Amino acid sequence: MDTVARFEVEYTRYLDPQGAPTGPLPEFALDPARLIPLYRAMCLTRAFDAKAIALQRTGKLGTFASALGQEAIGVGVAAAMRAEDVLVPSYRDHGAQLLRGVGMAETLLYWGGDERGSDFAVPRADFPIAVPIATQACHAAGAAYAFRLRGEARAAVCFLGDGATSKGDFYEAMNFAGVWQAPLVLVVSNNQWAISVPRARQTACATLAQKAIAAGIPGVQVDGNDIVAVHQAAREALDRARAGGGPTLIEALTYRLGDHTTADDASRYRDPETVQAYWHEEPVLRLRNYLARLGAWDKDNEEALARECNEAVAAAVETYLATPPPDTAAMFDHLYAALPSALQAQRAEALRFAPVQGGEHG
Repeated sequence: MDTVARFEVEYTRYLDPQGAPTGPLPEFALDPARLIPLYRAMCLTRAFDAKAIALQRTGKLGTFASALGQEAIGVGVAAAMRAEDVLVPSYRDHGAQLLRGVGMAETLLYWGGDERGSDFAVPRADFPIAVPIATQACHAAGAAYAFRLRGEARAAVCFLGDGATSKGDFYEAMNFAGVWQAPLVLVVSNNQWAISVPRARQTACATLAQKAIAAGIPGVQVDGNDIVAVHQAAREALDRARAGGGPTLIEALTYRLGDHTTADDASRYRDPETVQAYWHEEPVLRLRNYLARLGAWDKDNEEALARECNEAVAAAVETYLATPPPDTAAMFDHLYAALPSALQAQRAEALRFAPVQGGEHG
């Protein structure tokens, strides 16, 4: 019997849960000037997250998906992207979106049920939030293939959860990208839960990264609570993709510290002691401790940043709440280039019963 192939999956961690280096670090991780912006972005994400949940609890926002505990993944990957790359997010990736230039008020509009929040002022080519599981992977593969056909040095980055790797869309997109060597980076945020279904009930694979093997593409696993590991893996994958080296799957191991969404109660299916233990793994404190080791961060810095983040979030909330809702005609006017005659009567009927415009969200 001959062995025709062997495979392995590499796991990378540079900072342990206490923020201490586990070995030699990438060059960028030795420079506080390059790490502090990442830390600031994670803190802003967390402050925004907390405020969005408060808005939902007080009836001023729709269902919201928290990124609590996963900030290093979105920020670490987005920081490795170029402006011309394209982000294809899931519903828990506002950390990446904010760093890409999506406004907090835009994100609040979206979660408030206003699709104008998807009309990003800055990253015009980035895709809107995808709530259906894994469908965005096929869109991302198509965008990446378009870049390859055009000969453009661009890449598509698609975020997914661990549950998405159990869907056919994920495999199809990965297989397609592998065959055509499309510049696609698939980032799986493995937070251990697909709503209430634990990762162990989803797949018998030892890792999710190894699913890349079936598609003939590289698959790596990183500590998703270590922003240095996440950022380095993303940089390498994106550089390879833009240079024509094809796609990569990155599995980022983390833990969802909050509920699946504000419509969920995770205490019904999770052990609180396990959740508490994972708080010692979280990414924000980990990087803060490392910056303190470098002598680049202290209590005064932390207090100033907290004030800055809270002020920025408060300003975004004010903008969101003061934005008049879309008028009734919007659901017709933005659906077709030319409204079919069958819907013109419906539009007229809807406007007859439309409320007076000019109110506020919430």
